[in-house]
Amino acid sequence: MTHRPIRGRRAALALAAALPVAACGAQADRLKEVGRPPSLSAIENPTASPGYRPVQMPMPQMEPVSYAPNSLWQSGARTFFKDQRARSIGDILTVKVRISDQAEIENTTERQRTSSDSLGVQGVIGTQLLKILPDGTSADALVSSNGDMSARGTGTVNRAEDVTTDVAAVVTQRLPNGNLVIEGRQEVRINFEVRELIVAGVVRPEDIAADNTIDSAKIAEARISYGGRGQISDVQQPRVGQQVLDILLPF
Repeated sequence: MTHRPIRGRRAALALAAALPVAACGAQADRLKEVGRPPSLSAIENPTASPGYRPVQMPMPQMEPVSYAPNSLWQSGARTFFKDQRARSIGDILTVKVRISDQAEIENTTERQRTSSDSLGVQGVIGTQLLKILPDGTSADALVSSNGDMSARGTGTVNRAEDVTTDVAAVVTQRLPNGNLVIEGRQEVRINFEVRELIVAGVVRPEDIAADNTIDSAKIAEARISYGGRGQISDVQQPRVGQQVLDILLPF
């Protein structure tokens, strides 16, 4: 019976010893940047990132290209004259991020249930039971049960988000049907805080405006991330030990 508390103390000591080791690498990197502003990320090829995977989507059947004699028009061409809009891998276009989201949700749930059951035996069986049961027992109410349950829940969501900015994106892939896969990253450092903006998705060349811009609402499979890192973001995050305990502790 005395082994369980000892095992519990050993597990707690092992967890306490593992937390500094797990955070050692992150803390060492932070110690190197004491008194220095956060460093910007190097410009890299997005397709060479470890987590990058080419986009694969259902494509329509390709139509063979045919040429008409004495004609400047090519079947399958999207434009008659060449313009400066992005169309090939490596081209750059500007994404106008316009996010204005507002949601108000309020739910109230109330549930209540009351039950009452009783069991009695009469006749010959009831008479025989009364002979063996304690005095004062009634055959009409040998078993009785009562139950009462009530539950009430209330939930409210009030969210408002507004992001307005422009970011340049690079065409990283051209799909067989002509759609373009784009990805753009932007980092802005203000004092000791770095703001990051990431935009990725699939766009149609027809949706690209004449000034080589496209609205974020016209991006399919859009992935837009806006956040930051630095001293302010670090203060707003719980400590590593607290995050681990929040995951492991069941209460």
